[in-house]
Order: sequence, then C-alpha cells, then structure tokens
Amino acid sequence: MGEHYSTPRPASRHRPAQVTVSLRGLELRLRTDAGVFSRAALDRGTELLAEALDVGPCELVLDLGCGYGILGIVAASLSQGGHAILTDVNERAAALARANLKANGIANAEVRVGDLYEPVRDLAFHHIVCNPPLRAGRAVVDRIVSEAPMHLFDRGQLWLVARTRQGADALRERMARTFGNADIVRRGSGYKVLRSTQGVGPS
Repeated sequence: MGEHYSTPRPASRHRPAQVTVSLRGLELRLRTDAGVFSRAALDRGTELLAEALDVGPCELVLDLGCGYGILGIVAASLSQGGHAILTDVNERAAALARANLKANGIANAEVRVGDLYEPVRDLAFHHIVCNPPLRAGRAVVDRIVSEAPMHLFDRGQLWLVARTRQGADALRERMARTFGNADIVRRGSGYKVLRSTQGVGPS
C-alpha cells in the first residue's frame, strides 16, 4: 500500500514543486512536495471550500489537516485582526505550510504539528475548516465532526468539503446529527461544501 499523506513522517523522496493560485483576491505562490496532499495542483474541493468561506475580521480560525496551508492562508487573509492556527500530523506538510505563510506575507497565522485537535486541545474558534481525509477512514472523519463542538464558540461554524460520490451526503447527515443542522453552501465539480453552526437549531 502506498504512503498516505496523513503519515506523520513521509518516507517518500522529496520532489519539491510550486503551485500558483489566484483565489479570493490573492495571488499565491505555494511550495509543495511529495508526501503531501494535492502536490501537483490545488485540489478542486479545497478550492471550492476556500471560495465559500465566510470569515470576518478579528475571528479565530482553525485549519484542520492544513496540508501545505491554502485554507489557513485564505482564512487568515479574510480575518484581519484575527488569527488562524494551521495543524497537520504530517511534519513535511507543516513545514511547507510555515514556509508558505511566510512567503505570502501572512503574519496572523501559525502552524502546529499534531493529530487532529490535539495541538489545540484547550482552544476554541469561530471557524473550523477542513478538507477531510476520507481515505484515512471513517473513524478519523467521525472524530473531525464529533469533536468539533468542543472547539467552537457559540455560533461557531464547521466547514467541510467532500465529493458527492465519496460520501458527501453521509457526511452531511453525520454533521446534522452532531450539530442539529448542516447546510450545503456551495456545489461544483462533483463536490459539496457543508457547514454546521454551533448552538443553532435545525436548518
């Protein structure tokens, strides 16, 4: 079986690359490498989620499983006066995310290494954003959803994206069971962007 991008220390040989992205008014140059998700080009699901994010000034954002950092970079740029924390279990991805924050002039963000919510276990946020690693298994995705409420302020939001053919509707049902609501906020290219809000009734 091939190495998965949620491996803490990828053993694959380095193959540095660069992705150029125009997104939310930003022109971003992003370093990537072998052993991280979507090395060769920005994943369409991640792009769709970044386009949908509704983040305001002075808000706190968690980019969970940040990869090389695109969602955290976009969220931090939207939240002037706020702060974003990017986390990933993959040390190579975390190092790339740090480099990409610096290279793109994002000062109101930081990267922490660790599994899911462990690096932010005592913190709460206005937004949690994630392109969940569906290939890592249902247990991982279940934890992303079930543990999110413990890390959200009242009216805080969990944003996820998934392919329609790879369980987006089942993921939406899981979010609805946890939060009591789950909206489809954007569709495109076979993906759905899903959002649940803490402390709000059924949608």
